[in-house]
Amino acid sequence: MSLLYKIALTLIKGVGSMHAKSLLIHFGSAEAVFNATKAQLLKIEGIGEKTAESILHNNALELAESQLAFIEKHHIQVLFYADANYPKRLRNCYDAPLLLYYKGNVDLNHNRIVSIVGTRNATVYGKQLCKQLIEVLKPYNVIVMSGLAYGIDAAAHKESIQLEVPTVGVLGHGLDRIYPAVHKELTQKMVHNGGLLTEYLPGTRPDKENFPKRNRIIAGISDVTVVVEASLKGGALITAEIANSYNRDVFAFPGRTNDEFSEGCNFLIKTNRAALLNHAKDLIYYLGWDEEVPAKVQTQIQLPLNLNKEEQKIVDLLQQNTLGIDELCLETKLPQSKLAILLLTLEMQGVLIALPGKRYKIVQ
Repeated sequence: MSLLYKIALTLIKGVGSMHAKSLLIHFGSAEAVFNATKAQLLKIEGIGEKTAESILHNNALELAESQLAFIEKHHIQVLFYADANYPKRLRNCYDAPLLLYYKGNVDLNHNRIVSIVGTRNATVYGKQLCKQLIEVLKPYNVIVMSGLAYGIDAAAHKESIQLEVPTVGVLGHGLDRIYPAVHKELTQKMVHNGGLLTEYLPGTRPDKENFPKRNRIIAGISDVTVVVEASLKGGALITAEIANSYNRDVFAFPGRTNDEFSEGCNFLIKTNRAALLNHAKDLIYYLGWDEEVPAKVQTQIQLPLNLNKEEQKIVDLLQQNTLGIDELCLETKLPQSKLAILLLTLEMQGVLIALPGKRYKIVQ
């Protein structure tokens, strides 16, 4: 019964995920929302007369009953925003969906999730980069996310299946169909080592406007987004932009300046929207995944002997943890302009390295 009301809440016209979350916080449950009076609804910020009337007078529960029957018949997992199994990375995004529908066998709260996106017109160069990237990621126990589209998305999923790396496709439609249909056989393999994920109810068509919304799930559910090949227009750049807005790491492989499907990657790098990857191994280095060394064998770095007091303070702080420039400003009480110069000096001396997102760590 609880699930029925949760699904029904997403079916009320004019009630999006933001309003739905406000309603749930106020009333405590989806069922209580349906039992609320008009006066109670109007007390909630953002709920006006029109929305209140939609909540009071609708056929959402009837529609939800038919949806629930399909979901139960096809063993679809429903992940509710407040549940422990809802992807925690995505939950931290302000526009996260209230409900997700999932068919698969991997934990969406896995400790390492990488999104790989790119053009639908993948070249041989792009497909080779996908293969190289998945090969490098395999030993690090990752889940690969993408959007099941033609091109780079499909290449990422196929290489993952080939190398037995779990992979999840985020769909722009319901789980009652596969689009593009040519990927049906691929998805059958994915649900056995990965899965399919969507915010859309069964019966939802793969309409054009669904895919940009789908991209926010790809960006939000991952630790990092890698753009392999992309033109200046397309979903890959939208995903990268969303990932940046969520304060996620974004990386891109560069291409030749006259290649149409590298223009987007080159633009992301040029405008500091993505860090440059010369090789797939660079991603492991930047993320620090190759530094899993027990504390008892950690070695003390050899620091230059001419550090001044302020530089030494920065080094002492970074010995303890990787920190962002804002955190270093707070701890050192230095103006950001001066701190930036000191950080650059230390980087040039080989004491520290700069990471994406204006974060810094000591060179071990």
